[in-house]
Amino acid sequence: MEGAQLIIEEINREAEQKISYILNQAREEAEKIKAEAERRGKAKAEWILRKAQTQAEIEKQRIVANARLEVRKRKLALQEKLIQEVLSALKEKLAGLPEEEYYSMLVELIAQGVREINEDRIIVSSNRATLELIERNLDDFKAKIVEKLGRTVEIELGDEVETIGGVLIENPDRTVRIDNRFEARMERLKSELRAEIANVLFG
Repeated sequence: MEGAQLIIEEINREAEQKISYILNQAREEAEKIKAEAERRGKAKAEWILRKAQTQAEIEKQRIVANARLEVRKRKLALQEKLIQEVLSALKEKLAGLPEEEYYSMLVELIAQGVREINEDRIIVSSNRATLELIERNLDDFKAKIVEKLGRTVEIELGDEVETIGGVLIENPDRTVRIDNRFEARMERLKSELRAEIANVLFG
């Protein structure tokens, strides 16, 4: 997050400079109005000065509020940009996993899904390559699931679905579904990333 921190510091510096510049202008304008008021006579000077100070204060508050809003917008835009960069890099990495590593990950994802569904028979759906990988190694796959869960689970291969990887796990009547496809898991990760990056950006 070092790069993001530098961007944040630059945004804050720009905002502070902008606010300082605007406040100086407001003070200079107030001085001009004050001088003009004095020239017009002491009878009107006090009233004009009060009015000028009020207007200057209102304008200052408006400008400061707008500057702060602009800073917040830029931070939010940066937050979303960083989230997308992290997810894009993760998606690329997941799509290019070596088969052995991916296979181990599938075992873990299915075991996790079985724990949540708590059924002795499940239906597993995924993309064609994943279903073929599981089918080629079905006996070994079941053995590894037994090893992880300590009980036998019947695995039925389900539908081919659109995904870069991972699995969709359902109970036999398909009333309960655990979405462990990579896209779904990344979507869930997005909330965690947003909170983490927001903490860095907004404190």
